[in-house]
Amino acid sequence: MNRIILRPLQFDDFAKWLPLWDGNNLGQRNERVTTETWSRLCDPDNTQVNGIAAEMNGEILGIAHYILHPTTGHINPVCYMQDVYVDPAHRRRGIGKRLVNEITEIGNQEKWARMYWLTQVGNSEAKAMYENFGIKLDFTFYVLPIS
Repeated sequence: MNRIILRPLQFDDFAKWLPLWDGNNLGQRNERVTTETWSRLCDPDNTQVNGIAAEMNGEILGIAHYILHPTTGHINPVCYMQDVYVDPAHRRRGIGKRLVNEITEIGNQEKWARMYWLTQVGNSEAKAMYENFGIKLDFTFYVLPIS
């Protein structure tokens, strides 16, 4: 039986991770950002930028990246779930939910204060999935590019 395994990303996953990374970024790759992101994800000394893979039969079907950081108002770190992406050929199989659940379980084990994420207003598939996980807050999100 084919079974999906969730596991941390590993250095030798790069060739399998890259097409999912490109899909997550709508095919617009910045080589410097890609190289640095992969370096952060695979650096054993880095405890802030993390990634997991959903794998079946040696193929990575989905990825999730998350960032841990301190916050005001709580002693324990918080988690920003930055990317959840499942190969379009493998969607609607619960893989995205399993990736989010895996990060949540890690957070429970490590006693994070909370987890948060952003979703584009028009991404109805992601919004439908996330409705089952978190509490939607009515904030307006602003970005000020610095460099």
